[in-house]
Amino acid sequence: MATTLAALHVYPVKGLKGIELKEARATERGLEHDRRFMVVDDEGVFLTQRDHPAMATIWTDIEGDRLTLAAPDMGEVSVPLVPDAPASMKVQVWRSAVDAAHVSTAADAWLSESLGMPCQLVYMPDASRRFSNPDHAGEGRQVGFADGYAYLVTGEASLADLNRRLAERGQPALPMNRFRPNLVVAGAAPYAEDGWKDVRVGGAVLRAAKPCGRCQVTTTDQSTGIVMGPEPLATLSTYRDSAEFGVMFGMNYVTAQPGPMRVGDAVTFQ
Repeated sequence: MATTLAALHVYPVKGLKGIELKEARATERGLEHDRRFMVVDDEGVFLTQRDHPAMATIWTDIEGDRLTLAAPDMGEVSVPLVPDAPASMKVQVWRSAVDAAHVSTAADAWLSESLGMPCQLVYMPDASRRFSNPDHAGEGRQVGFADGYAYLVTGEASLADLNRRLAERGQPALPMNRFRPNLVVAGAAPYAEDGWKDVRVGGAVLRAAKPCGRCQVTTTDQSTGIVMGPEPLATLSTYRDSAEFGVMFGMNYVTAQPGPMRVGDAVTFQ
């Protein structure tokens, strides 16, 4: 069976809902428009679904040169997809202090009301640089506001295997959106993505960095923002636990060669 790209997702704002695409371009930082925006508190520290699961209920949409945010009973707010503003502040995402541009006071007010706390929307301009851990990614591999690496790759067969194990434990099947991947691959064996070094999809080549250790975000229903726990972590921990990476599902990759990709493209690997 051929191995193909089954789905593509970008998450324009870290922690908010993603967008399913038919085609995308791999850039030096990851898929174009992926996690270039971030929500921060009044001290410039990033907000995450780990602490604010309601972030899962805020939709994102790209239409032309605008990014729109929307939420139940909140209407919507729109900002430029590529804000024409220089970096004006430092923001914190995990251990990284990153130069960022403030985007919109209207978006700040909208997000603050939606999340019930003071917050701001920021953007990573092209001149801002953030790099993945060179111990896993190699030197000079850029990343946007993603947790640490440009891409998360998962396999349909890996989720099917997890759901089979969940069923054996009397638990319901879970959708792939619990894991918030960028690329979903069809036609490979369960967890085959763990062992690929270089992956070619369309005109892009991705390089393996490390297995993705999973956190409590995977226990949040991405449709409702309700924390359902303890699954899938409880089941994954019985067979996918690593002393180095924790409970694993999916593989982190970085850009080896920028280029376009489309759903249905062949996936070849080493």
